[in-house]
Amino acid sequence: MGLLDAILGRSKPVRPDLDQLFAVPSAALTLQAATGFTPTGRGSVCFAGVEGGGFARLQEDVRELLDADTERGGIPVEFSRDAYGYTWLLATHPADDTAGLVNDLHAVNTMLQDGGFGPHLLCSLIGFRDAEGRALALVYLYKRGTFYPFAPLPGDAEKRDNQLELQVRGALGDDLRVEKDLSRWFPVWGGPGL
Repeated sequence: MGLLDAILGRSKPVRPDLDQLFAVPSAALTLQAATGFTPTGRGSVCFAGVEGGGFARLQEDVRELLDADTERGGIPVEFSRDAYGYTWLLATHPADDTAGLVNDLHAVNTMLQDGGFGPHLLCSLIGFRDAEGRALALVYLYKRGTFYPFAPLPGDAEKRDNQLELQVRGALGDDLRVEKDLSRWFPVWGGPGL
């Protein structure tokens, strides 16, 4: 950052650090001890869709990589598109294999980034549930390199459990790089894996 940038109040954008995803398995243990939420084994990557043969080939490469274990009982990945036009890739593992799930999500993010589609990556999420059936997601913001909790309230209304989100932030502050700017804690209503 140069002097002119400092004077004008501009800052360098935060570089994504995909290796932050590898902190999730240990954070999941902390989360379970502090709140009772356990991993569901479901996680997803959200990205803005891109037209063209290069992106279609990359999407097929991702599918081939993650579906390599389907003959041994692995669950195939699913692609879907949400109401806003974003593409979601859903990966599913046994609930006790958070490390395997994180490896898959990291691989997808890395393949898209290395394929030149990093600017289209939005977020990744890892799903959790508690004994009461409440849902929680740890959301990784690709462009910020940070996490935040997202806790939708049960039911059809799009409302959040802000108290739970703040409780999770406090519990995981030492385990994950939590997004400090609460205005960036975007809702991911209906996100696959939630």
